[in-house]
Amino acid sequence: MQAHELFRHLRMPELGDVRQYVRTLPTNTLMGFGAFAALTTYWYATRPKALKPPCDLAMQSVEVEGSEHARRSSLLNSNELLIYYYDDVRTAYDIFQRGLQVSNNGPCLGFRKPNQPYEWISYKEVSDRAECVGSALLHRGFKPSHVQYIGIFSQNRPEWVIVEQACYAFSMVVVPLYDTLGTEAIMYIVNKADLSLVFCDKPDKANLLLTSAEKGETPILNTIVIMESFGMDLVERGKKCGVEVFKMKEIEELGRAHRQKPIPPKPEDLAVICFTSGTTGNPKGAMITHQNIVSNTSAFVKTTEKTYMPSSDDVLISFLPLAHMFERIVECVVLCHGARIGFFQGDIRLLMDDLKALQPTVFPVVPRLLNRMFDKIFGQADTSLKRWLLDFASKRKEAELRSGIVRNNSFWDKVIFRKIQASLGGKVRLMVTGAAPVSASVLTFLRTALGCQFYEGYGQTECTAGCSLSLPGDWTAGHVGAPMPCNMVKLVDVQEMNYSAAKGEGEVCVKGPNVFRGYLKDPEKTAEALDKDGWLHTGDIGKWLPNGTLKIIDRKKHIFKLAQGEYIAPEKIENVYLRCEALAQVFVHGESLQAFLVAIVVPDPETLRNWSKKKGFEGSYEELCRNKDVKKYILEDMMRIGKESGLKSFEQVKDIFMHTEMFSVENGLLTPTLKAKRPELRKYFQSQIDELYANAKM
Repeated sequence: MQAHELFRHLRMPELGDVRQYVRTLPTNTLMGFGAFAALTTYWYATRPKALKPPCDLAMQSVEVEGSEHARRSSLLNSNELLIYYYDDVRTAYDIFQRGLQVSNNGPCLGFRKPNQPYEWISYKEVSDRAECVGSALLHRGFKPSHVQYIGIFSQNRPEWVIVEQACYAFSMVVVPLYDTLGTEAIMYIVNKADLSLVFCDKPDKANLLLTSAEKGETPILNTIVIMESFGMDLVERGKKCGVEVFKMKEIEELGRAHRQKPIPPKPEDLAVICFTSGTTGNPKGAMITHQNIVSNTSAFVKTTEKTYMPSSDDVLISFLPLAHMFERIVECVVLCHGARIGFFQGDIRLLMDDLKALQPTVFPVVPRLLNRMFDKIFGQADTSLKRWLLDFASKRKEAELRSGIVRNNSFWDKVIFRKIQASLGGKVRLMVTGAAPVSASVLTFLRTALGCQFYEGYGQTECTAGCSLSLPGDWTAGHVGAPMPCNMVKLVDVQEMNYSAAKGEGEVCVKGPNVFRGYLKDPEKTAEALDKDGWLHTGDIGKWLPNGTLKIIDRKKHIFKLAQGEYIAPEKIENVYLRCEALAQVFVHGESLQAFLVAIVVPDPETLRNWSKKKGFEGSYEELCRNKDVKKYILEDMMRIGKESGLKSFEQVKDIFMHTEMFSVENGLLTPTLKAKRPELRKYFQSQIDELYANAKM
């Protein structure tokens, strides 16, 4: 058989499994021509042409004259930043109205019960129910005003969007609440935002709010609306502490009986107050306007318009918290184009089942999920041959990516990656990751394995969601893309850390129509984040790469994110652990590519022996520091004190290394004022830190 005959056979639609086909070839063909070489040659010969990138990828951002070296997206034709993409979309209310029109009243929001297919609510029904909810709020005395705040305390589900759209239709402001903030922070938000009404998904959340009302902690709260069914005991309990409890259906029926026309907001009006979980003190309420949301949504559409334009055929899987702006912006992008949103069942362990049932085309993710996917794929490759094949196939597709080709129908997809793609439903064409950094090796592998457009963004709530995004055609990892078309980015000197803007390094600052208004009732914190010229100071240290993309290289304050996006203040945790009798010094370490913390601890030479003796251990200081059982008891003591001091589970360390020499000025690990030199400590203990993380994965 000649090479051209082999290629002809490979083009046959009934080919199916290429490996099976190779087994059918005559031995002389395999030996003479080399089937593997033939297939590889075929793969190169038939690969599609690359799509043209939207700009010169060697210059993805350009400097704005007279702006202290600020840079803007090369996608813009001038220094005028993008505020809106569609003339008729200036508010979050307009976003949904456009979707209603272009979808031709198609399916909008989907949900499912266990082992059941998705059920869908149409755009018209969502709009109708939202107007009923909004009308009921007006009937009950709420005002169509940008200072009228409505709480939503719920997991992602259709009612979340219905309540949100009700607020937008009548110029009210959404204030999301979420479990991970903790009870104390939730009550703080209820009072700070004057939330007299909160929509809850389940009775247990209503119970939590009622407990606080009974204690007199939330005097402003007088109404709770529950989306799911509940017993009359909740209503009675509410009456006793002055809180009315309603079913969502009752509110909708009330609004239907007293229907009013929408009173849409203006672009400059507040849309959302998004409380961010601060590392110290109380959460801060970032005030996000309709223009903020529309500009950020528009910038995403502008960035991807040449290679991906959403349509009513698209389906989004919604599982990342709607209480965060990243998920909200992705939902705005799909709703604006009449696409569908299918919600997960509420249990992250069932997400893979939801993906198979929904078959989404749009899949926003966070690095923690990507790391799990990566580990699972290589965990199932249980032989060296399978791992070699995965790596080889990935390298072949990586070569395509470098030349701008994104596809899921190559030989390697059919033979190696088909199962991986099928596990996500088999139809994903767009993925976006944000919220925390992702490792270059994980991102590159999954880009090759999934064969879809896969963007990485960077930002924070204070710039609505994103301020930089990778560009179509640049599928390299290790950076967070170029400034989005809605904002400029500049780097500012951080002298104490030796970062100089003149060298293309410094604190990342953002300015544009996506930058928030400030923090609710907190001028002091607002002044820390926004300078007098309107620049948002992010606290992250960035570096410009030669092609105009941004790389995040450090954090200005010693605050960092774990892989799941949780902020960590290490000094606070260290101070808690220093209450342990056996410890003299503690260095807590975490990484944005890891899901947990580890620590280097120096036991107190004066107390360790007595402390250990009480536990039944004897020996010299050095011997006790090497004793695994002593280490186990010290770690348990740290966990106990951490829990008693109110540390959250993600703030607790998972493992420790016991070091015998004190950190000091002399050994370069402390400053003259006896503060920890964190970069030096990290560098000094790098091998021990690596071992702690490696052991945790075993």
